[in-house]
Amino acid sequence: MKTRSRIAALAVVAAAAVALTGCGTNEPAGGGSKTPDAGRSADAGAQGAEAYKIAITQYLAHPSLDLITQGFKDGLAEKNVQVEYTYDDAQGDPNNTATIAGKYAADASFDLILAVATPSAQAVVNQVGDRPVLFAGVTDPVDAGLVPSWEPSGTNVTGTSDLNPEGYPAALIQEILGVDKVKTIGYLYSLGEKNSVVQLNMLQAEAEALGIEVKESGITNASELTAGVQALADVDAIYVGTDNTVVEGIEQVVAFGQENKIPVFVADAASVERGGLATRGIDYYELGKRTAEQAYEILVNGADPGSIAPLQVTDTQIVANPEAAEQYGVTIPESVLADATQVTTS
Repeated sequence: MKTRSRIAALAVVAAAAVALTGCGTNEPAGGGSKTPDAGRSADAGAQGAEAYKIAITQYLAHPSLDLITQGFKDGLAEKNVQVEYTYDDAQGDPNNTATIAGKYAADASFDLILAVATPSAQAVVNQVGDRPVLFAGVTDPVDAGLVPSWEPSGTNVTGTSDLNPEGYPAALIQEILGVDKVKTIGYLYSLGEKNSVVQLNMLQAEAEALGIEVKESGITNASELTAGVQALADVDAIYVGTDNTVVEGIEQVVAFGQENKIPVFVADAASVERGGLATRGIDYYELGKRTAEQAYEILVNGADPGSIAPLQVTDTQIVANPEAAEQYGVTIPESVLADATQVTTS
């Protein structure tokens, strides 16, 4: 049984998003009358005559990023904030991120812009300086150049990070597969995604401390995914971080891993449900809701985005997939299952 029906529902949302790519869409959302608005008090009375206008740009549509966007919308709806959304999917193309950001920069009607994933956030921050910008699904916003530090930026930018506070998965992989059976972990990532390189560095540091070698395989686009994973045929386990290009095509990685009995570990719960063996990570839906809390403070309570420090979520969860484990020829130890927040199936 699936652990989350909302993930299945989001597949429908993702399909709709793909269909709308390139032109964006406007969609009223939220519930009831508009909340009193310190930031735009002139037209934000209890009559709810005018909705906030929020533009959302997402680097591409895949379940993890979709969960962020859905959590953001649900978070504002739960606070009874009326919003008219414009949504644009960049389809994983950096050229599209720049075009979308330029459209937002030219349209002064947007009250706030949410950019989901690092490439989209970088494009928006580079072009929009006169309105609040929130990022989400960005591992290291400082390294990505979105904010100068983890302190309040003093600019129009803040947001939430998906940096894993528990570190990276080398210890969990050892716990599940056995210390003596993990000598090399393969890491598949996109060379062009800044935060994928950040995650590689973190994984290497953690693995080195445990006496494990990391073998990296970098790709430039989705068409290289098959060759990229085939280059990892001699590793003991494969790890897929929050790399958008690889996550979008995770089924190819899972199929290779199951065929060659190389367990695939992932960074998010949605990818576990798609065939990954396990993760210890954050909840991306909750990440979206935490980003909505920042939007509420800015839009409704009139907070300056530059006064809100970027948020790193500290709650993590283990999500495991015993059914997928069987396909890799692995049995998940009872000790891990006992600690798991979710036990799911493919």
